[in-house]
Amino acid sequence: MTQIILRPYSRTDRDWLVSQHAQLYAEAEGVDDTFGPLVHRILDAFDQNHDLACEAGWIAQQGMQRLGSIFCVRADACTAKLRLFLTLPQARGQGLGQRLLSTCMHYARDRDYAGMELWTHASHAAACALYARNGWVCAGSKPVRSFGVDLVEQRWVYTF
Repeated sequence: MTQIILRPYSRTDRDWLVSQHAQLYAEAEGVDDTFGPLVHRILDAFDQNHDLACEAGWIAQQGMQRLGSIFCVRADACTAKLRLFLTLPQARGQGLGQRLLSTCMHYARDRDYAGMELWTHASHAAACALYARNGWVCAGSKPVRSFGVDLVEQRWVYTF
């Protein structure tokens, strides 16, 4: 079997990222069709404004098949933000999520960020457990109505 590689994100990945996020979140969470446009806006901002010195995105790929993604973007001068973390169902349980998270965290630390933050939902139990195992702390949680469904929004932080 072909090895899974992590390669830099390119604009040719954009449509795949939008559709996979929209499809997987609709299936798993029941989100409506406003979620895909959010991912599109995040990618627009990254494509137009990202700083090559301190921001990056990775695509996990096996052969020609994309299996996941993760992005590190600047929240402020001291803090990196983890964005668009995704592993396709067929790639789960193989350590890919840990590999993507470690890559992103090492990148942020190597760029001298003091810490990281991310936004997620409590329903992403496997991802939240992964964050906790890696030293992240849930810094806040609140019920929200987003993307047409009731969710519990969470903010997680990590300090280097």
